[in-house]
Amino acid sequence: MTAIRNRVISALALCCLMVVTGCSATYRNHGYMPPEEDLQNLVVGVDTRATVDDVVGPPSLSGVLADGDYYYVRSRVREYGMYRPQVVERRVLAISFNDDDTIANIEEFGLEDGQVVPIARRVTESSVVSNGFLRQILSNIGNLNPASAFEN
Repeated sequence: MTAIRNRVISALALCCLMVVTGCSATYRNHGYMPPEEDLQNLVVGVDTRATVDDVVGPPSLSGVLADGDYYYVRSRVREYGMYRPQVVERRVLAISFNDDDTIANIEEFGLEDGQVVPIARRVTESSVVSNGFLRQILSNIGNLNPASAFEN
């Protein structure tokens, strides 16, 4: 009797541990942000693009043109159970250059500086929302082509 009781208690403890572990938040870090000490070594108007590459490294993003500005982006995303992942921190470091490749400006932006941009959704006018499940199945009976199943 005691052995069965110990197994039940162990199983309950394991289930509780799995529930607690599954509900804890996990964080993912993406991107690279140069350390503040390295940025202190850069002098606006004096240092060049090559100096930035040597001191802080080349960025993963640059401007549209080949000689565009540098953008360093770091994001921290929190995942919590079944909920949608949420960006809790985002830092963007923008280093712009003059025509002679010297640093024109160094700016840092955060998540609070961002603006929400509405995405234009284009929806097909003939949607299947108004059709029921059986109507969708039955309407496809004549549209099947057995020869297309064997094509690569």
